[in-house]
Amino acid sequence: MRDDADRLQDILEAIAEIEKYAARGLEAFEHNELIQVWMVHHLQIIGEAVRSLSETLRQSHPEVPWT
Repeated sequence: MRDDADRLQDILEAIAEIEKYAARGLEAFEHNELIQVWMVHHLQIIGEAVRSLSETLRQSHPEVPWT
């Protein structure tokens, strides 16, 4: 079973992938459906990972807007 550290690593990796394609700029995003799908996919990974984090971890970091 995956623990919080694994899920946090998934979040960091998804953010890195989003940043990689965001660097291409808004115009590339608006005109390239594959970039759009890629970013949405990684946002979904982040959402699923956050949803699976333990309540203990989320409560220990109330400064993070987990939702």
